[in-house]
Amino acid sequence: MIKPKVKSRFRVKKHLKKVLTKGTMEKPRLSVYRSLNNIYIQFIDDSTNRTIFSVSSLSKEVKEKIQGHLTKTELSKLVGQVAAEIALSKGIQTGVFDRNGFRYHGRVKALADGLREGGLKI
Repeated sequence: MIKPKVKSRFRVKKHLKKVLTKGTMEKPRLSVYRSLNNIYIQFIDDSTNRTIFSVSSLSKEVKEKIQGHLTKTELSKLVGQVAAEIALSKGIQTGVFDRNGFRYHGRVKALADGLREGGLKI
């Protein structure tokens, strides 16, 4: 049996898939997943159904930049900045932000702010 909170997120996610534009190689879809302790982001090219690259709070690129103890929100912002660096090095300037049914609040918002601070247009 699916919990009501998860069921609600799937309903919102289904609606977002209809509304969002599909990602391409030049403007990929930035899909976010937020677990209890970590946050993940994938850059997806929907025209070829491939993930271009992904970054998470468990990635070695992020772990190298962690200095001291960070809260989950600060870590999300750092993940966004690292993802923006990698995207710019691969020639990606813009993207379509897919919050994946999660509210644009807290860690998801911090991730988006980190992407913007890193120089990506979403």
